[in-house]
Amino acid sequence: MAKCSIFDSPQLGCRNNFVAFCVVVVQSLMLSSMAIMDPVDFLALQSIRNSLTDLPGSDFFSSWDFTAEPCDFAGVLCDGDKVVALNLGDPRAGSPGLSGRLHPALGQLSSLVEFSLVPGRVMGSLPSTLSDCNNLRFLALSRNFLSGAIPPSFGRLRSLQTLDLSYNVLTGEIPASIGTIPTLTNLILCHNRLSGAVPVFTSQTLSRFSLNHNRLNGTISPYSLPPSIQYLSLSWNRFSGQVDALLSRLDQLNYVDLSMNLFTGLIPAKIFTLPISSLQLQRNAFSCQILPENQVAISTVDLSYNRFYGQISPMFSSVPNLYLNNNKFSGRVPANFVQGLLASSIQILYLQHNYLTGIEINPTAEIPTSSSLCLQYNCMVPPVQNSCPNKAGKQKTRPTTQCVEWQKKLTLGILNSDDDAADSDHP
Repeated sequence: MAKCSIFDSPQLGCRNNFVAFCVVVVQSLMLSSMAIMDPVDFLALQSIRNSLTDLPGSDFFSSWDFTAEPCDFAGVLCDGDKVVALNLGDPRAGSPGLSGRLHPALGQLSSLVEFSLVPGRVMGSLPSTLSDCNNLRFLALSRNFLSGAIPPSFGRLRSLQTLDLSYNVLTGEIPASIGTIPTLTNLILCHNRLSGAVPVFTSQTLSRFSLNHNRLNGTISPYSLPPSIQYLSLSWNRFSGQVDALLSRLDQLNYVDLSMNLFTGLIPAKIFTLPISSLQLQRNAFSCQILPENQVAISTVDLSYNRFYGQISPMFSSVPNLYLNNNKFSGRVPANFVQGLLASSIQILYLQHNYLTGIEINPTAEIPTSSSLCLQYNCMVPPVQNSCPNKAGKQKTRPTTQCVEWQKKLTLGILNSDDDAADSDHP
């Protein structure tokens, strides 16, 4: 007698067919969820790849095999079938970077949120098509050889938070449209060849403003920068005019460098009350008395090579690194400066090239080797003999005739003349 099997049941056969159908459906859904990159993004990546190459020692593009899934390429991040982040080059320290040019096809990555380029030798202009990336929030292309002007169309990047184009060879003016980006938080354009004036910036989130080492000029109006600025670096430019009204408005500053410009006028006492780590105002033409109301809690204050005058405030004796040299300070050095030097709470005290008349220091006192005091070229009688650092210049004493002439001007209240002897003392 033939034996019957449960597998010969018609009902079971239908059930097996249904299970097989379900498996096929699930597999189809899984394949559809693994989306293939958008063709436009795919072609854009090909163009970008063809315009760049690894420098010797770099193998960043070794994973860019277009027969494979581009979302798995080094430096590429996708959301679904769209590229949302593109970080070109090996970010590890010492990587040689890339060479070539930035292709205009970058603008076809319509969902791009982040685009960065490691230091290398990428040349040529900034593609204006980047302004078509409406979602772009982070754009960092520093330390390459990008040239030409910053495209005014970048002002259309209304979601941009960080714009870092530092350490390139960009020229031309900063487009006024950049100043209107409402979300801008970090603007880093230092170490280029930018010229012209600084436009007005309206973003109330702007925190870092770094334009140092350019060829910018003109004055900076009190309302050109928002009060949200914390890091302000404008050094090594050709700015002029007064900044006291501007500095009075910026009450969130923690770093200030205005050195190597042509700024004039006053410095608000308020600046010395802010939680600033470093205040660099050297080599300008500021002219006023400096009278902080409280002990200054800034670790480095450099006011050298200006036209500050009057007596040195004892409120500066709490500053570990203080540069007051090459000004017009007069009178005696407050005793608490000497106490700070002997206690090693003051590491650097540069007072050379002023009109100071005395300092209360015991000739036998030994200043710790960790501290540095320089008093040369003042009006002390007899001159204090102390060893200045080599960078302070050749040891010398200010001629008595200059001291007498300066005393006459003090008596007459002529403290702000441009033709006094102090200016000729600057190395």
